[in-house]
Amino acid sequence: MAGRFALYLQDAHDLRDGLHYAQYAEKQGFEAVWQAESRLVRDAIVPMAGYAAVTEKLKVGSGVINNWTRNIGLLAATFLTLDDLAPGRVICGIGAWWDPLAKNVGIERRKPLTAMRETVELLRRLLNMERVTFHGEFHSVDGIELDVVHGRREPRQVPIMIGATGLKMMELAGEIADGVVLNYCVPPEYNDNALEHLEIGAKRAGRTLDDLDRPQLIVCSVDPDREKAFDSSRELLTQYLAQQPHIAKASGVSQEIVTEIQSILGWPATHEDIQKAKHLVPDELIDRITASGTPEEARAKVQEYIDRGATTPILYPAGGDVELLVDTFSPLK
Repeated sequence: MAGRFALYLQDAHDLRDGLHYAQYAEKQGFEAVWQAESRLVRDAIVPMAGYAAVTEKLKVGSGVINNWTRNIGLLAATFLTLDDLAPGRVICGIGAWWDPLAKNVGIERRKPLTAMRETVELLRRLLNMERVTFHGEFHSVDGIELDVVHGRREPRQVPIMIGATGLKMMELAGEIADGVVLNYCVPPEYNDNALEHLEIGAKRAGRTLDDLDRPQLIVCSVDPDREKAFDSSRELLTQYLAQQPHIAKASGVSQEIVTEIQSILGWPATHEDIQKAKHLVPDELIDRITASGTPEEARAKVQEYIDRGATTPILYPAGGDVELLVDTFSPLK
């Protein structure tokens, strides 16, 4: 199965195992590894540095950090540092975060489009080694720049990809970003409307869809035993549908199912809670919004997302053998 593929890692694996998986993905011809940063469990930057240090060609992306919790100067310095470690291999995936988590840590996600526009503009200018003065609604800086005395002073080529789910954010990504990270837990046909809005934004900037990269997160569970693969995805969906309402909305899952799952899961969800609620996620839903099953079934489902405009499937191992998943999609096989 030729093409561009990437591996997505979150918190299900020991960090040292993640380093091995990144190396294995590189060996098998994968283009990139992306590290999640969503729940309050594992930040993206530390693992990204680890993946960059143990690989030679693999791109390393944040999938995705949020635009609220890092000062813009620190954000730019962070990606400058990562680019020092892996020149030309770092991707900044950035999203608008989600409630109730943001609210629970004291962040009011007002005017998310304005906030994202300011963040992307300033981050790009700083990584271009400009001296920046800017007074906006969310960022206010006076004469700041990346103060490199020892090392490379040239502009850093770090693609900025907006992790967008809502259609207005999709348009903004098309207008100002280098691409979009399309979300997971959505059916392939979700991409049709999403790409229409991405193109609307691209046209505002005099661009086309072909000018934008469109990697897509895809929950993927591969096992010779189809039922075992489905059960791994079922547990993951149980947690995500309850805790990330923007994903539940985009997936088309009925509110009744989401409410019932939420009535069982606490915050944070425990393994016991997930086991109690997972029966509420039917096989039909798993089949519709994930790539789960035997290697052949998983490949066929991922191809549907590619056919609907995804340029690089970012495969999220829902469980099981990560190396089997990588082997299943290896461009070298």
